[in-house]
Amino acid sequence: MTLKRRSFMTLAATTLAAPALAQGPEWPKDRPIQVIVPFPPGGGVDQMARLVMPHVQKAVPDLRYVIDNRPGAASQLGLELLYGSKPDGYTIGAAVMPTLLSMAIERPVRYDAKQFVFIANVVDDPGGLWVLASSPLKSLGDALERAKAARGTVSIGTTGVGSDDHLLIADLAQTAGTQFNHVPFNGFAPLQTALLGGHLDIGCFNMSEGLPALRDGRLRCLGLASAERLPVVQDVPTFSEQGIRMLAGSQRGIVAPPGLPPEIGERLVEGFKAALASPEFLAEARKVDMPISAKTGQDYRASVFAAEGHLQRMWERSPWRD
Repeated sequence: MTLKRRSFMTLAATTLAAPALAQGPEWPKDRPIQVIVPFPPGGGVDQMARLVMPHVQKAVPDLRYVIDNRPGAASQLGLELLYGSKPDGYTIGAAVMPTLLSMAIERPVRYDAKQFVFIANVVDDPGGLWVLASSPLKSLGDALERAKAARGTVSIGTTGVGSDDHLLIADLAQTAGTQFNHVPFNGFAPLQTALLGGHLDIGCFNMSEGLPALRDGRLRCLGLASAERLPVVQDVPTFSEQGIRMLAGSQRGIVAPPGLPPEIGERLVEGFKAALASPEFLAEARKVDMPISAKTGQDYRASVFAAEGHLQRMWERSPWRD
């Protein structure tokens, strides 16, 4: 059997092209990785991503990246974008606990948290209550006393409905038997601007976010929902010291869309593991007082879902809708 010249040339071209087409560009050489940060620039999640990614880049040969801030709805919009992204290793994103789970409890979301691929936790940052240096509120007790005397009049700003800050004040209100006037913002930067401008009684946000304004004397911290006093803010008492036994804060890490090929997931996990152990990274984190808590892969996943039951019980007692 003989082939016509045109058929032979077509077959030959297809045969020669097939191996290259099947192999394709090896990850991550093809293009930069998009790192979705579901909050505006300037907050703790944005800072975490921008601090750790250069060290991941060093640990994973040929990796390049771009930070893509996609704020909105207390991170829901960015998470939904990430969830629907092609699972080819070229899109990963930041996720915050407890928000990742709490949003799915309180409202419809277009993602299933259990289907994300959990790469690495980077930060555990305790939440706290912050006031202007000139505020008459001097302690957590002062804030609760005022809130009980005039329920719903003490304004507390957070980074959004269902955010870790919002859940902190919801838990605090349930524990103390009072009610606050919740004022949600689209991220930390606008929240801090409102607090510094005197438009709020209290701001609720994380230790690393409030620390610069604490050090330069613009803000005071009424207390942190941490297990013990932190060395970088040794003068700030815990909630427990002031009679309110609760722990709360922001667990910040990196996840990938469902269906990520295991071999790419393993390379990302190893890259983040190396970055989080890097002396250079740890030194940079200390300079900005970032509270590092390194967990990767299944350890990170387990730490996330350990809080699921508590969040569900909080919602059943008193839903945090606004």
